[in-house]
Amino acid sequence: MRIFDPHIHMTSRTTDDYRAMYDAGVRALVEPSFWLGQPRTSPASFFDYFDALLGWEPFRASQYGIAHHCTLALNPKEANDPRCTPVLDALPRYLVKDGVVAVGEIGYDSMTPAEDHALAAQLQLAADHGLPALVHTPHRDKLAGLHRTIDVIRESNLPPEHVLLDHLNETTVKAAADSGCWAGFSIYPDTKMDEDRMVTILQNHGTEKMIVNSAADWGKSDPLKTRKVADAMLKAGFTEDDVDQVLWRNPVAFYGQSGRLQLDVPAPDPLHEGNSILRGGE
Repeated sequence: MRIFDPHIHMTSRTTDDYRAMYDAGVRALVEPSFWLGQPRTSPASFFDYFDALLGWEPFRASQYGIAHHCTLALNPKEANDPRCTPVLDALPRYLVKDGVVAVGEIGYDSMTPAEDHALAAQLQLAADHGLPALVHTPHRDKLAGLHRTIDVIRESNLPPEHVLLDHLNETTVKAAADSGCWAGFSIYPDTKMDEDRMVTILQNHGTEKMIVNSAADWGKSDPLKTRKVADAMLKAGFTEDDVDQVLWRNPVAFYGQSGRLQLDVPAPDPLHEGNSILRGGE
């Protein structure tokens, strides 16, 4: 079984997680930039974070045979802080880099005017750079937020087939599918979606343009939820081809629109005396 986790925050995970993910079948992933929990107070802290997603995390992942990609953006929560909004002006120099396969996470948190501006601006950046967009639907007032998001997408220059609407659930899946966008679901141990609910959604709505991720952020989460969804699908009567479509071919098709997916993992450079990370050097 091959698995592509299309939304997982590996900066919050350990190397044990990388090993367990590989053993479970994960061979590729996308790590979206997101709110780190502690509010950032300047654009420079974003840039250091972006650099880590472009360099450090791909190296860590390569040590465990996993191809790492990222999405970059000013996230909706911090779009409300004027100290952070200069990130929008700097994003173009990051969006041209190899390994960046979408603009994201963008979208809504509290549905403020500042978030309206950041969402519209970053959808335009995606269109300008020929990239898809990963859109975070809000945790509060989710259906209203989804409709507002779809309205902004329709007013943008980015076609809906280049947009992944994430963090969906039973109340939002139909509207998302009707919009022409891709439908994303984050699977968690206790909150949002779980694997059994996900299977029911797939039974009711089919597997086309459906994307499942583990998110696996700083809170209570599980980086093996993609594999658990795959196992639950097989148990419910889905075929191995159905599983491959949802857990591999769909995310490859969506992020492949960037033209930047590299699914063959280069062997890492030799390490000094068996250390698990590179230290020092010329």
